[in-house]
Amino acid sequence: MIPIDRRYLVAGAIALLALLATACAGGQGQTPQADDQDPGIGHVHGLGVDPADGMVYIAGHFGLFQVRSADSAVRVADRMQDHMGFTVVGPKTFLASGHPSAADIPAGVPPHLGLIRTTDAGITWIPVSEAGVADFHALQPAGTSLYAYDSQTGRVRRSLDNGGTWHEGAQVEVADLAGNAARPDRVYATTSDGPALSNDGGKTFTALADAPLLAFLDEPRKDLLVGIAVDGTVRISDDGARQWKTLGEVPGQVTAFTAVDQERLLAATEEGKVYESKDGGQTFSVIYGPASG
Repeated sequence: MIPIDRRYLVAGAIALLALLATACAGGQGQTPQADDQDPGIGHVHGLGVDPADGMVYIAGHFGLFQVRSADSAVRVADRMQDHMGFTVVGPKTFLASGHPSAADIPAGVPPHLGLIRTTDAGITWIPVSEAGVADFHALQPAGTSLYAYDSQTGRVRRSLDNGGTWHEGAQVEVADLAGNAARPDRVYATTSDGPALSNDGGKTFTALADAPLLAFLDEPRKDLLVGIAVDGTVRISDDGARQWKTLGEVPGQVTAFTAVDQERLLAATEEGKVYESKDGGQTFSVIYGPASG
């Protein structure tokens, strides 16, 4: 086990609470007007790779962006819609939640988008459920289950019909969710008290003893957990969270993370840079950075 200094836990909990607050604030307000100067990506809420063509996508406060080069990310369909809980579930098929752009508000689009889906890589989005009700800050597919964290109710929720209907789960403040198709009833959550595990579909959670304080977590294969600690270090466990190893480090405050697979990791930082690891988190290189960065 990795020894955990109590001072690190306290400082880390404060940092994770700040991350939670930033995520919540990131989905509220700051909606650009039609005549405003282009605000760019804004806060990065999610990352993903489209298996159809290998393109990297950045889900930001001011739109969904496709990374074209190290200094170019293009807003998909010129839409400034806020994308929360962004998740790639198949070729050109993504899930998200979030908030409408200023241009959509006069048309009667609800302030909370609920669950939305695209099957054309973000060109068009179709409402699935909970429009005007739910604001899903985290979405996690796990085989026949789809898990979500709804910031409006503060609850983990589970769907067994691809997001059409939802079952209420535990009330717990969550930064990220992790799961794997091999075990649809199991879901992990990162919280300010440390990572926790549910074996009953999100109804109850139990803290993972001696685990590092993680801001983000993924399970790219059964029992392999890959996370980002609040200090930016990559932590992995290949035995279902009993023992953890420390690998590399993401430079800067991480705001979004995804494990595309067990070797390829993506992380975004507060300054807007996107980092990629191709060796499971041992080393990272910049694949996109704002021109000013």
